[in-house]
Amino acid sequence: MPIELYRDADHACFMFTDLIEEGGQAVQANQFLIVDDGTGAIIDPGGNLAFNELFLGMSKHFPPSKLSYLLASHADPDIIASLDRWMTSTRAKLVISRIWERFAPHFAKVGKTEDRVIGVPDAGGKLRVGRHDLWLLPAHFMHSEGNFQFYDPVSRILFTGDLGVSMTTGAQAQKQVTDLTPHIPLMEGFHRRYMVSNKVLRLWVRMARQLDIAMLVPQHGAPIVGDKAIQQFFDWLDSLMCGIDLFDDRAYQLPTLQIDPQRGAQPALRAVGR
Repeated sequence: MPIELYRDADHACFMFTDLIEEGGQAVQANQFLIVDDGTGAIIDPGGNLAFNELFLGMSKHFPPSKLSYLLASHADPDIIASLDRWMTSTRAKLVISRIWERFAPHFAKVGKTEDRVIGVPDAGGKLRVGRHDLWLLPAHFMHSEGNFQFYDPVSRILFTGDLGVSMTTGAQAQKQVTDLTPHIPLMEGFHRRYMVSNKVLRLWVRMARQLDIAMLVPQHGAPIVGDKAIQQFFDWLDSLMCGIDLFDDRAYQLPTLQIDPQRGAQPALRAVGR
């Protein structure tokens, strides 16, 4: 069942946290549905593992024929690998960075995406869904080179994609975070590895502080809710060294490890020097 993040008479935001089977090989991922005045948009619809349940869940809130957009923060498989099925079952258009505009059709059969991909320029923009605009905010290199976040001024929710991610189960992702301090251990490893640099984080924080935000909701893990936790998140990012800040010549050596095709678990990804 989806989590209701916001609702008024004409506008609602839903979060799906558990459409992928727990204990499987795929990472936990959230999908989001925004409904306004009888139409809707899905944010980061996910891969094929999530499609059936998400389509059924969406259908309980409005007719699939009224789905206007699939909003993709970037082009990773856990974001839009199910694109072919959405192109078949709805008339929705894909909204994605111009950088990925010509790559996204590789997820669908020939011709399925023709005239149905909206490429977003680097500066972002505002997109009307129902009676209100969604803001497409630049979030480049966090972690994708063409990356957007989606701000809903009605609910004051910022859907942050891979920024703010915590590594949790679907059940844990339903529990809102109101104090960031005990939550940081679930976030730190991911951000140090997947965010490109502290410079980019600081630029983003400067932009995000201008918004009226009630909730930060990432594509993996739990929402960050309330002014206290949101300000803690901004402050944490301001000084977080990550990505290329941590890499040196140790990351670029000729390999010596023999890959064992029979081995199951692999060492966890980590930033160099950690």
